[in-house]
Parts: sequence; C-alpha cells; structure tokens
Amino acid sequence: MSTKPIVDIDAENDELYEHFRFEAGKGQQPLRVDKFLMNLVENATRNKIQKAAEAGNIYINDVAVKSNAKVKSNDVVRVLMEHPPYEYLLEPENIPLDIVYEDDQLLIVNKEPGMVVHPGHGNYSGTLVNALAYHFENLPMNSSERPGLVHRIDKDTSGLLVIAKTEVAMAHLTKQFADKTSEREYVALVWGNVVEDEGTIEGNIDRHPKDRMQMAVYADGSQGKHAVTHYKVLERFGYVTLVSCRLETGRTHQIRVHMKYIGHTLFNDARYGGDIILKGTTFTKYKQFIDNCFKALPRQALHAKTLGFEHPVTKEFMRFDSEIPQDMVDCIDKWRTYAKSHTAEE
Repeated sequence: MSTKPIVDIDAENDELYEHFRFEAGKGQQPLRVDKFLMNLVENATRNKIQKAAEAGNIYINDVAVKSNAKVKSNDVVRVLMEHPPYEYLLEPENIPLDIVYEDDQLLIVNKEPGMVVHPGHGNYSGTLVNALAYHFENLPMNSSERPGLVHRIDKDTSGLLVIAKTEVAMAHLTKQFADKTSEREYVALVWGNVVEDEGTIEGNIDRHPKDRMQMAVYADGSQGKHAVTHYKVLERFGYVTLVSCRLETGRTHQIRVHMKYIGHTLFNDARYGGDIILKGTTFTKYKQFIDNCFKALPRQALHAKTLGFEHPVTKEFMRFDSEIPQDMVDCIDKWRTYAKSHTAEE
C-alpha cells in the first residue's frame, strides 16, 4: 500500500491514492470484482464496494471497472480514492503502554491482547501506533510508512514487540528479521495431543483460495512465501497441548496456520475453527468445561513470550522474556486441573 498520489489514467489532472492493492493468484477462477474484494477487505460491505465501483474507484490492471467485472488469474486489483487512507491520517492517542525496556535507539513493548498494532480498515484508532505517536516524536517509518514498527503480531495475540526510535535502529533491526538472526518464541495452547516432543513445520504460506481472511499452507511451493516454524511440547493435557513455537520466518498468521496444517489448531482461534470442540468427549460436563475455558480465554491461545536481537549500536545480543498473561494462565490452569482428574484417550 502506498500513500503517494497516483495519476488516474482516465483523469490525468486528478491525484488518487491507493487504498488497497491485491494480485489474484495463478489459480484464480473468474470472479466478480465486488465478491473478490469482499473476501479480502475486512469489514467491507458489498454495497460500499459497489458504490466505489460506480464512482470509478476500482481498477483491474489499471482500467476502471464496474462491480460485475471479472477478476482472473494474475490480475491486479486496486482501489483508488481522492483522499489518503484513514490509517495514514494518524491521530496521536494517550493510550498507556507496557514498556519493558527503552533506550535512545529502541523500546520493547508488551502488547496486551485485543490491541490492534497499526491502523487499518475498520480500526483507525486505539492502536499501538496511535499510542506510539502520542508518546514519541519523529519515529522512523518502515517500508509500509508505519512509524516505529519493525514487526507486528495479531490483534488477539499478546506479547513482545520491538519498536525502532531511529533510522539506524529501523534499518538494523529490519535486516535482522529479514536475515532470520532474531529470536522469536511464542507459547500456544493447541487442540489435540501433539505426538512428537518437537518438530519443524515447513510450507509456503499465502491467502486461502476460498476464505481470503485466512492464510493457507501450500506445501508444494506452488505459491506463497517460504515459512518455517519449530515447535516443542511444553506440557500435555490430553485433549490439548501446550507448545513453544520458534519462528524462523515471520509470515502473516504463521503459527496459527502452520499448527492447523499439522492438525493442531490453536485453542479458541475463531478464524481457523479453534472456537469449537475439536477434541474430547461428548459428555455435557465436558462441553460446559470447554465453554468455561473459552470464557476465561476469549481469544486464540497465543503469546509472544521471548524476543532476542542484536542491539543496532552496541552490538550486544539482547533477549527479553515476558510472563504469560492472566487470561491464558487461567485457561491453562483449568486444563491442568482437568487433566489430573480425567484420562483422555484420542
């Protein structure tokens, strides 16, 4: 996404701003552009998309189209507007931050679950970036024009993020993440008994062909970006398992989609089907137990626990560790108690 003005081919004197840009995959079957965008743009309605098309704001391969135009394999679909995306009209907000560490080059933030990292469609306020803009001035921009952000975690994932305060820090830290020399360890509670004590999941990740709000694994390498996750079992509770996941790469939803790919969807991960009973018994009391667990942890069971990297100036390797948040602790404790009093058989 870019905020630079783009000259509209059909109206040379009008400056337009790119709000969305999507490239259809190689296997894309012909699909109406309004349906295509509905699958990709969070919180969008078909009515809004159709109005955008009527106003001449939707383009396929640089040609303005109507809402019934078909998107085919390798087509580039863009939504262009006369105003910049709202996420770039950044409003500083006095939101408290849990700062674990800070110096003149960077800071480490422990993000609470439920906080969106950066403004986007449907989330223009209350984000981590809004808070950073209030507490810090002149943070460097990353390649997506977002101040301070070196990496990100999902809204309902809790845990550690490093924020760059200088251009030097941004460049150095971004390179470490790209070169896979940083350390990122997550703790996750997943459905099922993970048989192997440890293992590696490898498979390209790209958008799901049917549900564009999900990611999917393309193990044959036909599309997507290379992704590697190393996991290790921490504790077994019969119908669920507590695991540590170490990222070698950092793709969107990587742990969530990789764990589902091997048959162990994250506990209460609504987007990937983990918010229903995937393992266990048919007893009413068990269903009540699961409901209580979901209430204790109303999000996917994932926490970015450990973060390590080389300091951009001192070159010292720094490692930070965070406590698992209380909602996740409560859920794990419930399973620990349950496992002690029940024998789970797969």
